[in-house]
Amino acid sequence: MSRRPIQFVCEGAALAGTLDAAHGTTGLLMVSGGNEIRSGSWAGQSQLAARIAAAGYPVLRFDRRGIGDSEGENAGFRGQVADIAAALVAFRSAQPQVQRVVGFGNCDAASALMLSAAELGFDALVLANPWVIEAGDESVQAPAAIRQRYAQKVTDPEEWLRLLRGGVNLRKLASGLRHASGPALRSSLAGAMQAGLTGFGGPAAILLATRDRTAQLFEAEGPADGTPVHRIDSASHSFADTEAREWLFERIIEALG
Repeated sequence: MSRRPIQFVCEGAALAGTLDAAHGTTGLLMVSGGNEIRSGSWAGQSQLAARIAAAGYPVLRFDRRGIGDSEGENAGFRGQVADIAAALVAFRSAQPQVQRVVGFGNCDAASALMLSAAELGFDALVLANPWVIEAGDESVQAPAAIRQRYAQKVTDPEEWLRLLRGGVNLRKLASGLRHASGPALRSSLAGAMQAGLTGFGGPAAILLATRDRTAQLFEAEGPADGTPVHRIDSASHSFADTEAREWLFERIIEALG
């Protein structure tokens, strides 16, 4: 296993990537979520890539246009289909023995993979905590997600002590309870993600940290369409704690194997 930087072009812009080379014929293309650089938060993607390559599977990470070391304009997760497609070509060129590529993304990177699953040419997908809220609607919370949050609070003795001590905003609590009793939301983004995943011909797996708000919103929207869902009892959106980090590694290895 060896690590080296690579550069490739997407619609005239030079994109920066990092290749963890290995001899395996199945590789992993990691797509970064949000505006994260390819190392990931707490260098999580860098560390994960090294472990996966050490297990025999080559890994490519990259910065999309306008992020990190890459040129061009940042078009957000909805506008990175060309970036991902270019990274796939570069990956296969750099590791010509690779016959099968698994795509992995967390948060809106998972959303981007779902939206474009049918057209990109991946052989399998691993989708972690997919983002389902449209731009401008970040404050919207699905009633089912709110109910789950309050259910957790009811079983927490510290929350009862806060209530008894006057540390809870009763007006905010009442508003939350009213919202929790409302009808389920359905975003157009969730519908488009469902359509993209339905059109994908390969295997896919969805990974959820059940106490992460993004994962709860995804569950409430329900755009999985029979795709296997694996859950871990964690609040870490990026699988940063030791148990979640190991669990994520194992799920990805399963998809690669």
